[in-house]
Amino acid sequence: MTIIGQSVFRKNSWEKVTGKAKYTDDFESPEMLYGKLVTSPYGHAKIDFFDTSEALKIRGVRAVITGGEFPLTGEEMRDRPPIAVDRVRYYGEVVAIVVADTLATAQLAATQIRMTYSPLPVVNSPSEALQPGAPLLHEKLGTYEKIAGVYPVPGTNIASKIKIRKGDIRKGWQESDISVRSTFSFNPSDHAAMETRCSFAQIHEDGTIEITSSSQAPFMIKKLIAQYFGIPVGNILVKTPLVGGAYGGKASVQLEILAYIASKAVNGRLVKIVNDREEDMVTSPGHIGLEATVKLGCTSDGMIKVAELLYLWDGGAYSDKSIDLARAGAVDCTGPYRIENIYCDSLSMYTNHPYPAPFRGFSHSEVHFAFERAMDMMAKKLNMDPLDFRYINAIRPGDTTPTQVKLNTSNVGNVQKCMDRLKELIHWKDGQRVEVDENIIRAKGVSCIWKTSTIDTNASSGVILTFNPDGSVNLMSGVVEIGTGTKTILAQILAERLKMPIEKIHVQMLVDTRNTPEHWKTVASRGTFMAGRAVLNAADDVILQLKERASCILRAPIEDLEVGYEKVFLRDDLDIHVLVKDIAYGYVYPNGNAVGGQIIGSGTYTLRHLTQLDKETGAGKPGPEWTVGAQGVEVEIDTRTYRYRLLKAVSVIDIGRVLNQKTAEGQVMGAMNMGLSFGGRETFLFDQYARVLNPQLRTYRPIRYGEQPEYIVDFVQTPQLDAPYGARGVGEHGLIGMPAALANSLSAALQVDLHHLPLTPELLWRSREGRT
Repeated sequence: MTIIGQSVFRKNSWEKVTGKAKYTDDFESPEMLYGKLVTSPYGHAKIDFFDTSEALKIRGVRAVITGGEFPLTGEEMRDRPPIAVDRVRYYGEVVAIVVADTLATAQLAATQIRMTYSPLPVVNSPSEALQPGAPLLHEKLGTYEKIAGVYPVPGTNIASKIKIRKGDIRKGWQESDISVRSTFSFNPSDHAAMETRCSFAQIHEDGTIEITSSSQAPFMIKKLIAQYFGIPVGNILVKTPLVGGAYGGKASVQLEILAYIASKAVNGRLVKIVNDREEDMVTSPGHIGLEATVKLGCTSDGMIKVAELLYLWDGGAYSDKSIDLARAGAVDCTGPYRIENIYCDSLSMYTNHPYPAPFRGFSHSEVHFAFERAMDMMAKKLNMDPLDFRYINAIRPGDTTPTQVKLNTSNVGNVQKCMDRLKELIHWKDGQRVEVDENIIRAKGVSCIWKTSTIDTNASSGVILTFNPDGSVNLMSGVVEIGTGTKTILAQILAERLKMPIEKIHVQMLVDTRNTPEHWKTVASRGTFMAGRAVLNAADDVILQLKERASCILRAPIEDLEVGYEKVFLRDDLDIHVLVKDIAYGYVYPNGNAVGGQIIGSGTYTLRHLTQLDKETGAGKPGPEWTVGAQGVEVEIDTRTYRYRLLKAVSVIDIGRVLNQKTAEGQVMGAMNMGLSFGGRETFLFDQYARVLNPQLRTYRPIRYGEQPEYIVDFVQTPQLDAPYGARGVGEHGLIGMPAALANSLSAALQVDLHHLPLTPELLWRSREGRT
């Protein structure tokens, strides 16, 4: 291997560092109009009256659009009107769109729309939603159109109920000597991507709908808008340039629908809608909340026998992706442990909160927070070392997952090896808790992680390769460049297979659904796996074409030829060769005869053997592999103020094989930062009316520069046999165990069990002083 594993610079790094990179909101044109969203000031209310007359009098206002005539939307279940009709169900819900010549005019007109509301009782948490007599948010729940695998409970606030039933739970409890039971929770929060969401749309005279959007899922935009509005899918064109951060939040389809509606209202003219920060936080979908109950039983020597779990997800006012998130949380509900008897209910609950999109880790950091805290509580009750307790219960090849998939070395890796390396890097033997002086305590906490992907069973990825006359190659993939460097990794995979300089591989960053091959979505740490396999298939396609062409010229059988080093050559005599550049656009013989033309290769890949989950037991294969790892956090806390410093954060991930060292390290470190921020600081604060009280970055406080710990990242490499060069996905995994490890470290420091996120000094004080 000459390129795989190397820290190759990103293909788009130059334009980013020089500021020349263009994102969706950077595109302007003289004919562009601007849309401004008018949103609800209530969490739950009846719309009594609205008057748009004053807004329409303002010069430059082209349209004011209200709800009532549009189809219901929603990827898993269609329960959401694009613009509220008669009733609002969350603070920030769209109630109107103003379209005007300038953004300033649209903003002014939005303030002139008069609306009156009658407040309704609110549902402010998942547990409230489950109570008998709770206000019903969707009385027509049983009539909504839905896809397979969605199980709503009409007459309740349960949008979908996922069940995991493995083994015999009664037997598990009979074999258990010791048990722990506790509840855990956190509110919804935000993704806080640097670039807010932005979309613009126009309808051309020939009927083509063109949408440009900051999105992780341009092909899903095309598919869903076609379904919602009854438009031939071929009439819709979606473009996505570079995306300035997403973390799952831009996988949902929302602004794109509104931009299309706005364009249609002004005779197809180009209309841009861009969120301001507050809209991005509360109007567009955010990060899901959770209330969890975990009950574990184990033998006196520390072997876990049973897990009984209830996960109540804060699905917000509309289901959208919360149903899928509840499913994903159920699939890996126990963390990477060998447990024979599992009973889990994972419920997506309607509340009067903003509805969620996927968040980096796709419900796994949320589940792991609850389960890994319970693991520490059990270790304490057993008087066992927390890492040793995890080690003896670690899942291994030959074991089965909660959904009853049998694991092997290829599809699960080695979590015990990750734990061994974590012990070294975090200096575990030096002690978990040290009293520095009478007020300062240092403590360490650990967690183990795993994650598979719950994606569509027919999800696919395609790649097209075209040669240039100089022998260089153009690589086109539907993967969206959202900061992960995936397209550079694809270039490395291609360069390795073709044995050519990576400098001669040109990657198209823009995704255009009309000429870019489809990639399902840039989510779930699937970009490198799926598109990487498609690249290898496309590479094999062009290798065969090059050999066929060279075979005629070199007068040698195809099987005697090799491709590499920008040549096609005899494998037993490198002096007999033809340059790739001389045949990539055809070949001209000395007498002028020409054969062939531009070499164009293609490859596709679809994940294999995935199944739906059984409704009653959850049995099925949701994803191709489980990436595992072990993580730790060290903190220093002052018991006078309950303020703490993050000293060190460590991640050891079984990545299968490292394709790009620096990119892999950067991905894991960035995810660790998000996990610590989610665990320690980030949350929405709701009042009694379900209004978000802190929808600004001044009051919603992600971790800041200078507050970072020392990040340490290392990898275990147990190759995954069906992955490109053995590499597993790692885009999300650095985040998954961080909230749990942070909570475990602070629980050890204060010698009190912490059950709620974020872990602010005030919460620590209340927990230790019994004031929660």
